[in-house]
Amino acid sequence: MLDLGFVRGNLDLVEAKLRARGADPAALLGDFRALDQSRRQAITTAEQLKARRNELSQQVGTLKKAGQDATAVMEETRALKDRLDELDKIAASLDEQLRLSLARVPNLTRDEVPTGASETDNVTVKTWGAQKNYDFAPRPHWEIGEALGILDLERAAKLSGARFAVYMGAGARLERALISFMLDMHTQKHGYTEVLPPFMVNSKSLFGTGQLPKFAEDLFRCSDADADAATRGEFRDNDHWLIPTAEVPVTNLYRDEILDEARLPISLTAYTPCFRAEAGAAGKDTRGIIRQHQFQKVELVKFVRPEESDAQHEQLTRNAEEILEALELPYRRVLLCTGDTGFSSAKTYDLEVWLPGQQVYREISSCSNFDSFQARRANIRYRPSAGLQGGTKARLEFVHTLNGSGLAVGRTWLAILENCQQADGSVLVPEALRPYMSTDRIARVQ
Repeated sequence: MLDLGFVRGNLDLVEAKLRARGADPAALLGDFRALDQSRRQAITTAEQLKARRNELSQQVGTLKKAGQDATAVMEETRALKDRLDELDKIAASLDEQLRLSLARVPNLTRDEVPTGASETDNVTVKTWGAQKNYDFAPRPHWEIGEALGILDLERAAKLSGARFAVYMGAGARLERALISFMLDMHTQKHGYTEVLPPFMVNSKSLFGTGQLPKFAEDLFRCSDADADAATRGEFRDNDHWLIPTAEVPVTNLYRDEILDEARLPISLTAYTPCFRAEAGAAGKDTRGIIRQHQFQKVELVKFVRPEESDAQHEQLTRNAEEILEALELPYRRVLLCTGDTGFSSAKTYDLEVWLPGQQVYREISSCSNFDSFQARRANIRYRPSAGLQGGTKARLEFVHTLNGSGLAVGRTWLAILENCQQADGSVLVPEALRPYMSTDRIARVQ
């Protein structure tokens, strides 16, 4: 969430940044100026009346000591109390309206983020690995998986409907191997601490990372979750939603906490299944397992000092890239434009893996710097040690949060099938995965 004081003092900048995202400032901010002015006027009037009430209270004491009648002054004091109660309710109502307005406003993108309307305006900043030349026509992963008997989409549809998959035999082992390999790499080489969080969260957690209230329709909710209340901005801690990504529970581990600065940066990694309704994906990626309602992912999350967030963003992105490089999968790093940057993000790199069976690059990780946007929503702060003078404590500040997929497991799975396919229909297992698979090749079992 954006800081109210910042929006008030930089409204023209905020509106320009929203327009760069392709958003309508008027639709998002509404009557922000009028609401804010009314709120401040109510607070100012209340402060003036409190001062008057204090004067009257002193007068009452003076009159009573002098043995004089204080009835009129006491009546005025009671009237002031009623007026103050009314002003408090007005200010609270305006506060809530401003909060709900700001809850729907996306983060402001960094100045270095290119202006653009869609993914066609994203900028490729790096390409790694050579695209392989095949002496046969490379096939897409759904044909390879079906031919090898390791991917069954037809039975998955029977079980659960469209956008689900069943992995069989070596396909299931490959998925498990990838999860273990990614977690081992991030914990043993990159220094992340592994977390196994709940796979269901409450609406306060989804508000903290920015999924609610805007994206309620993209989430799967349990029977006790009230989507209408969430859309209205009523966030409870006793309802449940399936997580769309481990970002949600892991970031909210420290919700409403003050972190010890000496612990920063905190780097966490988590494997979880992810559940997405894909409400706006009708007709998109209907073949294979590119876009699923349920998929596995290894997530990277960081809590950092504001002055370190740029460097930590680069490091987190490199940590994800090293997984692709270890698996020898060609990829490119893309800086997303303003119109393609996610709601909560200030700057995002997408890592896109090359898929020869489809002759396209597809996103396999989004690595984002949220600045203080999520921390303000989730109230995650720390107290800087720098600037302490004469024993006076420094003012609490919001941490910066970052996260990225390290990686999306299903998309890594299919990238291996497409990049490592052989003329005889088998798939070579990347060397880095062979200790986890106990084989160097996936072939059809007769």
